[in-house]
Amino acid sequence: MPRPPSTPKTVSPARIAAFEILSLVAAGRGNSDDLLFSSHTTKLSAEDRSLATALVLGTLRWQIALDARIQPLLQRPDQRLAEPVALVLRLGAFQLLHLDRIPPHAALNESVELARVSGNPHAAGMVNAVLRKLVGQKAPGRPLHESSAAIARRLSHPAWLVERWVANYGRAAAIKICEAGQREPDAPELFVDAEEENLPRMDDGSRLVAELAAESALSAGRVWDACAAPGGKSLILAKRLPEANALATDVSARRLAAMSARFEKYPYAAKVRTEVVDATQPPASIGQFDLIMADVPCSGTGTLSRNPEIRLRLLDSDLPRQVDRQRKILRALLSHLAPGGRLLYSTCSLEPEECEQVVEAVAADVSGIEILSLEPALQRLESSGRLREPQQGVLRGKYLRTLPGVHRGDGFFAALLERVSR
Repeated sequence: MPRPPSTPKTVSPARIAAFEILSLVAAGRGNSDDLLFSSHTTKLSAEDRSLATALVLGTLRWQIALDARIQPLLQRPDQRLAEPVALVLRLGAFQLLHLDRIPPHAALNESVELARVSGNPHAAGMVNAVLRKLVGQKAPGRPLHESSAAIARRLSHPAWLVERWVANYGRAAAIKICEAGQREPDAPELFVDAEEENLPRMDDGSRLVAELAAESALSAGRVWDACAAPGGKSLILAKRLPEANALATDVSARRLAAMSARFEKYPYAAKVRTEVVDATQPPASIGQFDLIMADVPCSGTGTLSRNPEIRLRLLDSDLPRQVDRQRKILRALLSHLAPGGRLLYSTCSLEPEECEQVVEAVAADVSGIEILSLEPALQRLESSGRLREPQQGVLRGKYLRTLPGVHRGDGFFAALLERVSR
């Protein structure tokens, strides 16, 4: 990764940190969420840390649209820029187009200097010329009727994803999903203040599926959160089912260690055991459970505001790989579901292949499994007083489906399955 031997005074520490983090993200060497809390930002002042965060997340959110504005301004619009140069241009363009509080001359001058100190002095003139053209360029107009491709360009999302969302949820909902992806994530507002109960702070969608899992339990005997990291849902289950013999597992020993340390801050989690387990191949000795929480790894397309780089990495060809793993996990976990036990399957994906289609395919293939409606659990949750208001439109048939921009929080799917007791 390009890094100047010394940082000139003309480039702010926030912009240097943002450039370094974006370089690592582009190289697939980290996620923005983790890197923004790493050594790249720990020595920054609060003001610089805030600016670095805005630059990183904003540049990632708007990268597709920024590239579409920058490319025609190049001397050769078809040329492929070296990644460090492209990053400098994106950072500069984002400041010029989206950060009104930064004077244009500051964005221009520091972008030119950043090109130099990043090891690309030959590109400084080009960066200056392109960004000056951008400043004087009229913003593109919005047609009376936008195609899916035009929506994708304007709101900086992959066209293939927007086309899927239009097909699955309708044009109006797809636009709201894209608009939500360009904003800072909503602060949790769905539930009554969690501090009174000493609950973990988490996204409304994550907490909603955990609360529904707890409301779905017929027995508080043995409870298993099978893909538990970072542990927020495990804590909700421990709080709501205090008599349960609870187990929280994850395939990553590193994430499990961090989760165990997190549990120490919550007295009601003292009884929760943790163990490294691959949910696709849990050992037979793990036994049978009355309630299993399965928030499985997925594409994450319901979390693009929180994890903007997903849109830049994900391909439609990646979905079959996700689906194969999800089916393996669900099938394996169902083999550990006791008679009369229930399993809540959830994802933060908006794609039906990872959600309804996984549940229905596995349920049809495993004997003695029934898909139940989540409406009774939602009604119990609404009557508990923990929700600020009743939830309208979050059920699609038997399933829970929240959409960013349409509902509070990230996009989540949840389904409830039961092993029929004969």
